[in-house]
Amino acid sequence: MRVLGINALFHDPSACLVVDGTLVAAAEEERFSRRKHGKRPVPFSAWELPEQAARWCLAQAGLRASDVDVVGYAYDPALAEPAESLGLHDPWDHLRQMYAREAPGFLAEALPGLDPAKVQFVRHHVAHAASAAYAAPNSATGSVLVLDGRGEATSHLAGRRVGAELQTLASQRLPHSLGLFYEDLTAHLGFLRSSDEYKVMALASYGSPRMAAELRRRVYSTEDGGFRTTGVDWTEFCPPRGADEAWSPAHADVAASAQLVLEDVLLDLARWLHGQTGDELLTMAGGTALNCVANSRIVREGPFSRVWVQPAAGDAGTALGAAVYLSAMHGDDPAPMGGADLGRGWSEAELEAWLKTAAVPYERPDDVADAVASALAQNQIVAWFQGRAEFGPRALGHRSLLAHPGHSGNLERLNDVKGREQFRPVAPMVLADRAPEIFTGGPFPSPYMLFVHDTKPEWRNRIPAVVHVDGTARLQTVDAAAEPLVAAMLRGFERRTGLPVVVNTSLNTAGRPMVDDPRDALECFGSAPVDLLALGPFVVRRGSVFGRGDGR
Repeated sequence: MRVLGINALFHDPSACLVVDGTLVAAAEEERFSRRKHGKRPVPFSAWELPEQAARWCLAQAGLRASDVDVVGYAYDPALAEPAESLGLHDPWDHLRQMYAREAPGFLAEALPGLDPAKVQFVRHHVAHAASAAYAAPNSATGSVLVLDGRGEATSHLAGRRVGAELQTLASQRLPHSLGLFYEDLTAHLGFLRSSDEYKVMALASYGSPRMAAELRRRVYSTEDGGFRTTGVDWTEFCPPRGADEAWSPAHADVAASAQLVLEDVLLDLARWLHGQTGDELLTMAGGTALNCVANSRIVREGPFSRVWVQPAAGDAGTALGAAVYLSAMHGDDPAPMGGADLGRGWSEAELEAWLKTAAVPYERPDDVADAVASALAQNQIVAWFQGRAEFGPRALGHRSLLAHPGHSGNLERLNDVKGREQFRPVAPMVLADRAPEIFTGGPFPSPYMLFVHDTKPEWRNRIPAVVHVDGTARLQTVDAAAEPLVAAMLRGFERRTGLPVVVNTSLNTAGRPMVDDPRDALECFGSAPVDLLALGPFVVRRGSVFGRGDGR
């Protein structure tokens, strides 16, 4: 069964291809169009489709649009209701719904040869749930929790997977939405809604949750597996911040308060769900599942012995969910997700051709991992472009910026390179078998950078660049068998420095999508003060291209 999944309606348009239950390819449209998040989440853009991502997914499997058996569109307009009846102020939502109803025709136009009758609508939160429940390892039976801004008429799903069946046990009707609650605060704090929620999570670490008690009167769980989010006027808690204004302690305090209340409600929902199922495994998806601080509290304080979060948990992941859900409904046995490296990749010959076209001096060292380890040990910043691109918002060792964790100034240096706020943390990358020596208070392994861990006190001064202001770190563990090149780089760095950790952050600059193809990598290298580009087995040194201007 060949199933193409499509996410298009709200934000982060994406496509995914599942063949006979196995995930073959997945990619976000932003990686092709170079527009952050693909488009803005407004009704006027709802017609835009992930055309380039869909065509690439089909090409990756050697398929034409006419070869597809079914297309899953991750929204069902038949379940939608007028925005005003849901208590939402969205006067143009009817335009969004019209575009959703017409999606089969739009897709047939975008993908010549596709029969529009093959397009099936999949409920938005079912697509989210399937993306986690079917993709998780060892998940034939398990609970699933989904929370985001909104779907057709709800903002939440609590359910259970039993074999091929996906059961819905509870859902929360709009306008109550934890995702919209957090989005509204994001906008109030001067950040971009449906884009910068992670900045609020980072800012929360700088504040005190002194407003949490008042917020709990308005945002709380109910006894039926649902919750309420009513009457929050953020101007009562702090003044709005302009996008270019400095943040104040009051802004950090309201972020900390909202973060704590969000975590409390999520814990209540997880406990309610466990009371219904008694399962050991909880899988999670939806934009709220990208809140790694909340995920870690669910691990530490929740009743489930195992928690797995789908790495493209936001709306991009619903393309995966729609595809795998319809695949399972048609009798295929869903295979677990083997990793997030589901996007584009290039052969060595293709990469070398890009370098020759760019007319830049390059080398092919005997061991690129060792060459990078040497550069990092000399406190150089490295752009690391290897293998297939990641699906989802995290750089996981395929499209990464790497640096030395032992120099505290490297946090500011990397934020300057990327052109972003200085309160933003960067992540530690470490071999899975070494992680428990350095970090605690979170799950191991943690390959998708979706949980925070406490850094052990004796390590905080040794790797200061990756330790957040509250002593935590958003850890990525590396499986040496799955990622031998990254593992070799980490070992080479440790031989030189005694540190088994390397700084990892996404290979992009502020406001731009993560680097995806070799041209993107070369453009980023040329425009940002990065010392070395590792493009497959090749390296490009800044001094060779531009001459030395950094004093080294």
